[in-house]
Amino acid sequence: MITKYFSATLRGIDAVEVEVEVNARGADKPQVIIVGLPDAAVREASQRVTSAIGASALFLNDGTKTVNLAPADLKKEGPSFDLPIALAMVAASRTQPLAADDCCIVGELGLDGAVRPVKGMLSIALEAKRRGRTRLIVPEANAPEASVIDGVDAIPVRNLRDAWDYLSGGIDIAPSRIDRHTFFETQRTYDVDFDEVRGQHAVKRALEVAAAGGHNLLMIGPPGTGKSMLAKRLPGILPDMDEDETIATTRIHSIAGLLDARHAFLTTRPFRAPHHTISDVGLLGGGTHPGPGEVSLAHHGVLFLDELPEFRRQTLEVMRQPIEDGEVTISRAAGTLTFPSRFMLVAAMNPCPCGFHGDPKRECRCGPGQIEKYRQRISGPLLDRIDLHVEVPLVDFNELDSRAQPGEASSVIRARVAAARRIQQQRFAGTRCRTNAAMGPRQVKAHCRLDAESRSYLAHAMEELNFSARAHDRILKVARTLADLAGSDSIRACDILEAIQYRALDRRLFA
Repeated sequence: MITKYFSATLRGIDAVEVEVEVNARGADKPQVIIVGLPDAAVREASQRVTSAIGASALFLNDGTKTVNLAPADLKKEGPSFDLPIALAMVAASRTQPLAADDCCIVGELGLDGAVRPVKGMLSIALEAKRRGRTRLIVPEANAPEASVIDGVDAIPVRNLRDAWDYLSGGIDIAPSRIDRHTFFETQRTYDVDFDEVRGQHAVKRALEVAAAGGHNLLMIGPPGTGKSMLAKRLPGILPDMDEDETIATTRIHSIAGLLDARHAFLTTRPFRAPHHTISDVGLLGGGTHPGPGEVSLAHHGVLFLDELPEFRRQTLEVMRQPIEDGEVTISRAAGTLTFPSRFMLVAAMNPCPCGFHGDPKRECRCGPGQIEKYRQRISGPLLDRIDLHVEVPLVDFNELDSRAQPGEASSVIRARVAAARRIQQQRFAGTRCRTNAAMGPRQVKAHCRLDAESRSYLAHAMEELNFSARAHDRILKVARTLADLAGSDSIRACDILEAIQYRALDRRLFA
């Protein structure tokens, strides 16, 4: 007898529906044959499934069980097919198998029949909805993640016996429910705040500008000036993620296996800070079974690269595509996968190998050749893709004193940033562009017109500081953001001057 249930497998950040067919025949020695391009984890399912069925006191007759995973030309990976295979094998052993055409079933099985969580549940739920499946039988730990998708009932099961009894009508399991709006609103809290940062007013201003326009930023300063501390607080001043952004970001973290029952969703913007020894695959994604890298895990959030010159130059250069395009494409013999990677890049570095070049109080021990070699580890094209370059000086004791007045809270800064973002949403309504940093040449021409005074300032800076054409556009984009923060319809001369100040740093330090 042939039994068919529906499951799903992951391909990139998307899921693809898979039909799990089981044919039970003969009365010879029991064996399980799995076909349909299974990987090692899927082939090993035969041993897990057989043990789980026995431990769950479910009937399984003798003979050969042929398991076909269709479509046969799509490679199947991971243990998520254990549960549907087990249910289909038990159903095929009975004279009247249970029909479940409205179900999508996923879950890994333990030898004792326990159902364990799997990766990518949010993508699987979206695929089930697209295919018209109204029920999704999932591990209990994955139920909160699956229940965020409207139109599909997430049925949580603890073990194989519960899943079988539910399908056969022996027990009733209530679907997992979640109030998405209430959940998102109550979980949007950050552990750190800008009011904890003393001094560094100019750098805070640059971070606010970067957040308002979605611009990339580089901080340059000696050790101990608070570069990492400032970067960690940047997500707290970005506008709250809407539900679409939350789902898109959570899907990536789910596929990477970074979620659990207590943290089923990312309600705050991600902050990723990989070590400088990271490989190209770790940063961009890929591997034997291609998965998302750090640039994708930072989608809709912040990617912080501390000690930027310590990263391998080749690793930094491969970031140019995701910075420009907002996505990263991974090509392998089996096919091509694309992962989203629309993030804010924040980098930090010392001015020289010892960190004290230009410090008025501490002596730099580096020679000119060492300093030049250190700075040349960062290419000009990469620097051109970073909109703001700011110096982070040492903080004066009077500002560090506990009696000094605390700075603005993140919530106050976030309100100004959100107001500037709303202006940009109205400006770019009906287009794919969402922030000033993402403007293309046509949009820059349309929205960054200059008066005679502003044009003369910019022309003088281009000639004297030898800015590239890309730097020219970056200045205009930053100036547009400064005008939005001030609530001005047009770019003012002071906006151009401040934007030039943020670009002049790389020419002074890296020329």
